[in-house]
Amino acid sequence: MKLLEGKIALITGGARGIGKAIAVEFAKQGCSVAFTDLAIDDNAQMLEKELQSYGVKAKAYASNAASFESSQQTVAEILQDFATIDILVNNAGITKDALLMRMTEEQWDAVITVNLKSAFNLTKSVQPTMLKQRKGSIINVSSVVGIGGNAGQTNYSASKAGMIGFTKSIAKELGSRNIRSNAIAPGFIMTEMTAALSDSVIDDWKKRIPLNRPGTPQDVANVCVFLASDLSDYVTGQVIPICGGLEM
Repeated sequence: MKLLEGKIALITGGARGIGKAIAVEFAKQGCSVAFTDLAIDDNAQMLEKELQSYGVKAKAYASNAASFESSQQTVAEILQDFATIDILVNNAGITKDALLMRMTEEQWDAVITVNLKSAFNLTKSVQPTMLKQRKGSIINVSSVVGIGGNAGQTNYSASKAGMIGFTKSIAKELGSRNIRSNAIAPGFIMTEMTAALSDSVIDDWKKRIPLNRPGTPQDVANVCVFLASDLSDYVTGQVIPICGGLEM
């Protein structure tokens, strides 16, 4: 039996990288998928067709997760198209790395708004539906740097640490309604962004990882399937590092 048979998920930033891997694995597990990106390009349209090939309903939505108004409008559209939302994956995120002494206010504000405020925007928009059906799973994509910090990423680390606090607070607020809230904390994951790094940088990261390899988007997607499924019915308020032992 497929682990997410009959469920409906909303994934922000779902057109590429980790978000795309989650969307594909959810579809393979029988889940219908609504996913968002800032703009629906050829890549997003191809993903939409790929998800549909697994026999589930799938649709891409152009939406700015950092905008409260846009998030509310998008959720309303998704509810019209899909009737409900069982799973929310807050995955939208950006980086604008710099040492604090060189970081601009714009770099700080942009990362906090896209990475952290988006989780507020979407969770608040989806919450009434989950409260009504008295069930739901919220998965927030944090990072190991939200746990341990990282030089040159004060904005990103702060946004991902904030997401952890948000996750735990939501778990306490909504647990009595059978709505679960958990965070995942990926480590060094090979995506389009990290693929641009030099071999020497990648080798340096590998030396710090007990499992001696970078993670893959599939590694992240597998944990998300567990958290989205009924297998994790008694798991809430948790942060699960997916990092090969990098952050223990």
